[in-house]
Amino acid sequence: MGAKEKQANDLCVGKTKRKERMAHSREEVLQTIEDSEEESAFSSEDDEDVEDESFHLKERFDTTKDTICNENVVPSGAYHTRAASKRRSTAADNLNQCKNDSEQIPAAKRARTLSWKAETDVDRAPQTLRFLPAREPGPQLSTADAHSPMSLFKLFFTESAVENLCHNTNAQADRAAAKGCKYKWTDVSVDELYRYIGLVLYMATVKMSSIADYWRQGSHFSLPFPATVMSRDRYRTISWNVHMSHPDADKENDRKRGTAQHDRLFRIKPLMNIIRLACKAFYHPRINLVVNERLVACRAKREVTPYMKAKLTKFKFFILSDSSNGYTVDFSVYTGKNSFPTDRGLSYDAVMSLLDRKVLGSGYHVYMDDFYTSPKLFTDLFALKFGACGTYREQRKDFPKTAANSLSRSSSRGSIRWIRDGPLVCVKWMDTQVVSVCSTVHAAYTGDRVKRKIKAQHTWKAKSFPCPAPVTAYNQHMGGVDLSDQLLQYYAAQHKTMKWYRKIFLHFLDIAANNAFILHKELLGNMTHDQFMEELIAELCGVSQKAAPKQFSTDHVPVPGAQLTSNVRRIATVGRRICVHCKAIHGKKQQTPWKCQACNVHLCLQLNRNCFQEWHKSL
Repeated sequence: MGAKEKQANDLCVGKTKRKERMAHSREEVLQTIEDSEEESAFSSEDDEDVEDESFHLKERFDTTKDTICNENVVPSGAYHTRAASKRRSTAADNLNQCKNDSEQIPAAKRARTLSWKAETDVDRAPQTLRFLPAREPGPQLSTADAHSPMSLFKLFFTESAVENLCHNTNAQADRAAAKGCKYKWTDVSVDELYRYIGLVLYMATVKMSSIADYWRQGSHFSLPFPATVMSRDRYRTISWNVHMSHPDADKENDRKRGTAQHDRLFRIKPLMNIIRLACKAFYHPRINLVVNERLVACRAKREVTPYMKAKLTKFKFFILSDSSNGYTVDFSVYTGKNSFPTDRGLSYDAVMSLLDRKVLGSGYHVYMDDFYTSPKLFTDLFALKFGACGTYREQRKDFPKTAANSLSRSSSRGSIRWIRDGPLVCVKWMDTQVVSVCSTVHAAYTGDRVKRKIKAQHTWKAKSFPCPAPVTAYNQHMGGVDLSDQLLQYYAAQHKTMKWYRKIFLHFLDIAANNAFILHKELLGNMTHDQFMEELIAELCGVSQKAAPKQFSTDHVPVPGAQLTSNVRRIATVGRRICVHCKAIHGKKQQTPWKCQACNVHLCLQLNRNCFQEWHKSL
């Protein structure tokens, strides 16, 4: 081979080697970019300290600390040619651009690029939040003290609050009289207003079709009790005028309507603030909390924006309750889109307004439905040391929408798919239909199983299916708000009213009575709900259950003690026996010809000595 041919061959070999090295260099750069993106997507799984996750993520993607970005530093082994330097600069720019793009992508969006994992894949639960309540959970009352149903009810409807309620009610009645109302009115007192509240709760216990039916006479269905407490007309006039705020202050607030100074809840705030404070003061919740809404139906004229614009208006209450017993810890009233000051959305702001870390403490687990659930809310709650779990809507922002390895209609029952992004795990579970739940408390699957009845060969059999841990916890603890609503619906003090704020006043009575029963159950636990309500109504109305009027049979009538004789002179002496009442009470042996037909005992029946009536009173 000649010198020229050898030189040409060496040149070809050199070009080939340079091409291979350039290709290898590009592969290394691409691999570095892929590793960087993969590291950013899975960084939350490898980081044990969730609070420092964002800091470490920035450290890994900080381009100012990466040697490849420093133009003054030349990596060892690099080519000292202009073309190579240009290629290195281009590759470094591409790498930095990809890293910057990856850093700017939110965590939830990065999760959407992942594929769903199955129940066979091992998931690691997020960092366990330490439960640190601000007070000892449970009733904040001494168990050594005596707690009657009325004393517990007065924790929420205090005498000072009822006195203010009487003052505003009397002022409203005076205002109505000035407008030309013709009904009679005398100022209501504190004792009378408590009796009125007792009658309202009585009507919640004994259901009739109308208010007038409680005072109906001359019928087999007549009720004697309401007439012994208050007349029908007096009950109606109090119902028409009951007022929680002063009418003159209402006028001042109404003049501000349409401005930012106008308060839509002004008419209910005096009593609402007292009850909210009492709900939080006399009971501290346990670890599992529930956030949900409660609807109060009303046909009255309304000032507050209704939740449902239909013929039957429904006012929405946002409720925070204890999952273990249904106690209402806190609540707020929906007044429209601008109910809350921030711009995070109604569902986000409603939950945040109910969870006060200074009052509650930290480490609580909060359960909610898909109206409230969002990745932003759950991650912010986790940063505040609140765990969260709830169903979610897949079309909501930042939830994973990837279809890779997801569930389909043909998926078998019990199939599980999950994606974890830091502390947040999104789980799909196939039951009769797809159930979507996310949590910052639980691992995706811990081996839990549930039983479902399936039909096989024309017979129903129970079969066990795997169930995700968030679904199991959600079904167990989300029942707390159902328990709260269930207790309220048993004795709901709701009837037709002319004003929307009086409808909410009745709901305040429901909250107070229900919370008082739960406190009594936690402290003593010796009464059923029925017995508690009966005792509470009797104490509010100022009567004793033991002294309640008894219905006697028509057989309790006086009859002669013996057959009458035809001898007129002996007609008053035949069959005379000693009166049992005179002998037992006065120690005298008074004889009488009369006896009770049902009791078969002789009793005096005279103008100045009616032992027949006195005897039957003591029965």
